[in-house]
Amino acid sequence: MGNALRFLYSHCCKPTTAGDESLGPHGVSSATVGVSALAHDLFHFDITSQVPEGLSKHVVSSKKAQANWYRKLVDAWKETKPPPKTPEEAARLVIQTLKRHQKADVEGLLAFYGLPLPHTLVQGTAQPPSSLPNGVQFEMHTLPVDAKAVADGDTITVYVSTADSRESAFVPGNVHTAAVRRSEARARRNFAEADAFHKQIIDSGYRVIPVENEEILAKKYRIRLRGIDAPESAMPYGKEAKAELTKIVQGKSLRILVYGDDRYGRSVGDIYCNGIFVQEMMLKKGLAWHYTAYDKRQELETWEKQARAKRVGLWASKNPEMPWEWRKDRREAA
Repeated sequence: MGNALRFLYSHCCKPTTAGDESLGPHGVSSATVGVSALAHDLFHFDITSQVPEGLSKHVVSSKKAQANWYRKLVDAWKETKPPPKTPEEAARLVIQTLKRHQKADVEGLLAFYGLPLPHTLVQGTAQPPSSLPNGVQFEMHTLPVDAKAVADGDTITVYVSTADSRESAFVPGNVHTAAVRRSEARARRNFAEADAFHKQIIDSGYRVIPVENEEILAKKYRIRLRGIDAPESAMPYGKEAKAELTKIVQGKSLRILVYGDDRYGRSVGDIYCNGIFVQEMMLKKGLAWHYTAYDKRQELETWEKQARAKRVGLWASKNPEMPWEWRKDRREAA
């Protein structure tokens, strides 16, 4: 068995007992549905040649055919470098490996593991610009993003190291002083004093962030994704939009092209994550509207239309409410 499958099995999947009420249809706990569940079953198949119980309820082919799928999937997983880590990556592996098999079987297998169906998978097409586009005021490269920094589907908080050439020139003297005194207080193990200095730093719009056993003084920015408007948290698909944006950016360092500030003091920008244009992903997955009042880019309109045509995300609803209209109604009712 490949190391990737063994690692996922031992770290992500706990065998369950027949009396476990949290048992999912795939034979592991409901908390491990997805990539780890598939890895669990491939590991089990490689040892026993047995397909999971309950799979036949989701597919149309025989158990003999199912065993053939799992042999192919085991081989494909072992050959994939690096192995799938996200539901989208696992779904693509299944779809590619079983592309000559019946659609009902492939989609049934994906549904069995809670993996994305083919029509919901999104492929990014936009390339990060090699030079700064017109209108960009400055470019920032962030520290890894914390999941708690995602406010909703179109707003996140990021931090940029003050060692950055642009940032270093603008750090206030009181912040530098507080950072030095905080370090000295921590060296004396006077953590109460250190926390007081850190509060001064935070109140000034900065924070000391631990990154790979190093403490980095960083500037705080609130970012509004340019050109899109996601459902508010209290709206239908608001939670899904926030979860999707979190999944895209969590733990990643981002490249952000800033075009200016909005009336709430947020920096409005285009966000790139590992070469992916984040706004494209949100629009194609049907988790944001093209915000035409502030952005006329044709490609954003096209990506929204593609999601509408597929009826994915909020477009599964016949007449989804526009977030700007939702906000207006609540302002007028207040």
